[in-house]
Amino acid sequence: QVQLVESGGGLVQAGGSLRLSCAASGRTFNIYTMGWFRQAPGQEREFVATITWSGGTISYADSVKGRFTISRDNAKKTVYLQMNSLKPEDTAVYYCAAGATPTLTPTHVGYWGQGTQVSVSS
Repeated sequence: QVQLVESGGGLVQAGGSLRLSCAASGRTFNIYTMGWFRQAPGQEREFVATITWSGGTISYADSVKGRFTISRDNAKKTVYLQMNSLKPEDTAVYYCAAGATPTLTPTHVGYWGQGTQVSVSS
């Protein structure tokens, strides 16, 4: 059993920054990849970024490249998402995710966090 707990969401003006954190606990030995997805009201959940624990291989959605940075702390079993130059279209509930495979998809994730709201005003 794995638990993922997100924090760091909030309200920010366009152009501002937020840092999200996701701490994994429980039986985390089989986790290979952790990352972030987001879902706006009335829209499908979409991929944001992932990182692998062993090699630190990173993947980003095109919409956030150059603005968001994903990182991890292996000792703390925590993944972070530094979000800079935020836009109103970034507004969504952001969900931490973890799985045993290198690639995570919105419908194929081993574990989900509860989500944290990110709101960006114009």
